[in-house]
Amino acid sequence: MGTDPACHDIVMPTACYLSHPQVLIDAHVPVPRWGLNAVGQARVAALAASGALAGTGVIYTSTETKAVETATPLASALNCPLHQRDEMGENDRSATGFLPGPAFESAADAFFANPGDSFHGWETAQDAQQRITTAIDAALNAHPGDDILFVGHGAVGTLLYCALMNIPIDRRHDQPHGGGNLYRFDTTTRKPDGPWRPLETLIN
Repeated sequence: MGTDPACHDIVMPTACYLSHPQVLIDAHVPVPRWGLNAVGQARVAALAASGALAGTGVIYTSTETKAVETATPLASALNCPLHQRDEMGENDRSATGFLPGPAFESAADAFFANPGDSFHGWETAQDAQQRITTAIDAALNAHPGDDILFVGHGAVGTLLYCALMNIPIDRRHDQPHGGGNLYRFDTTTRKPDGPWRPLETLIN
């Protein structure tokens, strides 16, 4: 009687890093307190209802409103613990406050192009990268064997991706416009399975 090779397959735990989707921009509200807009909420609801993240054992999220509003429906649908961590927040841009479109894009270009330098008081890319990698490592070490979902932000998610890939910080690895993108990585090797892609790739 033959033995099914699949019986010997070992499924290694994976981690998924998900950036929050579209937000309601309000120049009069601090950026960390921005929430999701209707499009962002609908995308999260679709992911939560799809079952695509079934098997996730725990979720870690930034404490910023848009990240919490992304993580909370997913934790509810998955019936798994949700941990909020300040260390998973977006790069600190409070020194300049809100910057409108073109000004922000120029600032973001400078942030990635000069990782060791502060753009007008911003947290440096190097410091933000160290912060997010330390937070991710701590969560992974606290939950060996579990599939983990990390919910956060585009810039620090890109810095994490560069660290996991062991490549220089570069904005060309940044997420596609609009947010709501993800990549997965093996919790043992820490290697991503590819670059950012829209969350809908898990559903469709």
